[in-house]
Amino acid sequence: MPYLSRIRINPLRAESRKLLASPRAMHAAIEGGIPGPPDIGRTLWRLDGDNPHRPHLFVLTTDKPDWTHLVEHAGWPDAAGEHYAIRDYTPLLQQIAQGRRFAFRLTANPVQNTTQPDKPTPRQQQRLDAGQRRGLRLGHRTAAAQLNWFLTRTARWGFDIPPAPQLDGTHTADGQPPRDVRITNRHHRTFAKGTVTAKEAHVVMNAVTFEGQLQVTDPDLFTERLLNGIGPTKAYGCGLLTLAPLQQRG
Repeated sequence: MPYLSRIRINPLRAESRKLLASPRAMHAAIEGGIPGPPDIGRTLWRLDGDNPHRPHLFVLTTDKPDWTHLVEHAGWPDAAGEHYAIRDYTPLLQQIAQGRRFAFRLTANPVQNTTQPDKPTPRQQQRLDAGQRRGLRLGHRTAAAQLNWFLTRTARWGFDIPPAPQLDGTHTADGQPPRDVRITNRHHRTFAKGTVTAKEAHVVMNAVTFEGQLQVTDPDLFTERLLNGIGPTKAYGCGLLTLAPLQQRG
């Protein structure tokens, strides 16, 4: 049974600053709240900083977690209010149906595979010179490319983005109406993977937050993406798609 959690983070505490600065450290802290052996199922998480004074951590787990340790070390353990909330995800999954619309938020790492990078790193050039057949995974850096990455992949994720409400008949360059999606945050991050410091052991990602409305086109495929995430670097805070039901017309 999947569970969606929301945890309040106190950004002024020393442990919090460590977790907020390092996706690897945050991943380890999250795993510490999940019972059983590590990496059972897919654990997805996302850090939302709408309020920089009180960021919220969202986590989707396959088992019911315990976030007491996060509250004690990175929250407000003695303050009033709800330190964390854990909700059964099943009622939301039961609302998934073809044609159903939701408001959504997704932080993802838009990437492309290419055999001809414009500016390959020494490590990448070494792999190309060695005759590597599989393309190199490179991140999209511009907002336009990142948005295009998202819009050209929604069908394989089981949903579509409806046209945005327009009062003036505005259209995009290809004659289509703008879609109801926007980028609300972009963050380039580079950090060591594990304890190894070699360049090839570093993680490089562009964490991009998309928000808007979506319409379900394939309920089974969409549910699978909700539970298993979208895009790469899921262990480091990318891939979690969260929904808010919209009032149905009619």
